[in-house]
Amino acid sequence: MSEDGARRESSETDDQQLAAVVAKPRSQVAIESLRDEGVYDDTRSITEWTADSVAVPVTAPPQETQFREVVRQVGERRLRTLDDHLRERGWSDEEIAAAPSSWAVLGSVVLVDIGDSPRPAEVGEALLALHGEAETVLARHGISGEHREPSVEVIAGDGDTETVHTEHGTRYAMDLAEVMFSPGNKAERARMGDIVAADERVLDMFAGIGYFTLPMARAGAQVTAVERNPTAFRFLVENVMLNDVDERVHPYRADCRDVVPGFAEEALADRIVMGYYEASAPRADDSRAPPDASHEYLDSALDALAPGGVLHMHEATPDALVFDRPIERLEAAATEAGRDVEILDTQRVKEYSEGVAHVVVDARVQ
Repeated sequence: MSEDGARRESSETDDQQLAAVVAKPRSQVAIESLRDEGVYDDTRSITEWTADSVAVPVTAPPQETQFREVVRQVGERRLRTLDDHLRERGWSDEEIAAAPSSWAVLGSVVLVDIGDSPRPAEVGEALLALHGEAETVLARHGISGEHREPSVEVIAGDGDTETVHTEHGTRYAMDLAEVMFSPGNKAERARMGDIVAADERVLDMFAGIGYFTLPMARAGAQVTAVERNPTAFRFLVENVMLNDVDERVHPYRADCRDVVPGFAEEALADRIVMGYYEASAPRADDSRAPPDASHEYLDSALDALAPGGVLHMHEATPDALVFDRPIERLEAAATEAGRDVEILDTQRVKEYSEGVAHVVVDARVQ
C-alpha cells in the first residue's frame, strides 16, 4: 500500500492518533526532543513509515521538534514490555524469567546482555518490535584488552553497528563493534558537563570517543583530550566536529604520559579526568589490580594539575573496599608528590560486575 493510501485508511478509522514522521537517522534525537516538549506518546509503538522514516506517536503536533509531517495513525497500543512481546511469541513464564532484564537503545542499535536467555534471535526480534526506531540488536559479551575493546554479536536486524547516540544534547558517533560505550555512565557524563566552568583548562587523560570531553567542552571548557586507541581517537575527532566544539577541544593520539610534560609546561590544568579503569576488574575478594589501572597514572596527573585543581579518579573497586581503596591510593600518590588532598565527593557510578563497583572520587589537590 502506498504512503498516501495508508494515510487515507487511517483517517477513516475512529481510533485515530497523531504521529510525527521523522528521518530514521535522527529518530533518537527527535524522540528526546519530543519528550522534552511533553508530546511524546509512549503508550503507542514507533512504526516504520517509509524506507527512510519512522512515525513517532505524539499527543499533539510538535512545536519545537523538526519533523517531515504529522500524520494520522491507527492508535495501536504498544506492547509495553519485552515480556509482552516474548509472550506473544509463545514463550513460557519460565523462559521469560531467563530473558534479559535490561538493555540500552543507542541511536539505531539496541545493546543487550543476553546472558543465559533461550533463543537469542527471538529476543532480538522482540527488542526490534519494542523499539521501532532501532535497526540492529547486539548481544554484548564483555570488554577486554588495554584498549577496552568490546566483544559483540549481531542477533537481529540489519547488522549495522555504526550509530549516533544523543544524550543530554551531546552526540556520540561510534561503532559499537569496535569501541566501548557504557549506558550506565550516562549520569556521570551529564554531571561532568554540569560541574565544569566555562574556560576551565581541562586534561582528559583517557578520552575515548569523547565520553567526558564532549559535555565539558559543550559547557565551555578548554579540553585537551588524549586517547591512544586509533579507532576511538577517530571517533573522538569526528565527535568533536559533530558537536561543534573543535575550537575548545585539542585531541592527541598518544599515551597521556607522553603528553603531560608539554601540557604542563604550557600551563597546568584546573581539572583532570581519569576515566580509565582496569578492563579486567579484580574479583570481589581480591584487592589487587593489574598494571596500568587508573591509579598507576596518578604521578603524571599530579604533575599536570595546578594547586587547588580538581581531580576525578575512576576505579573498578570490590564492594568491600568502596571507597577506601581509591582514596588511599590517591592520598598516597599525593603524599609522595608532597601535596595535600581534600576529598570533595564520591560517586558510585554503576555495578561493574558481581561484587565490583565502578566508582569515582573527586578531590581537590593543593
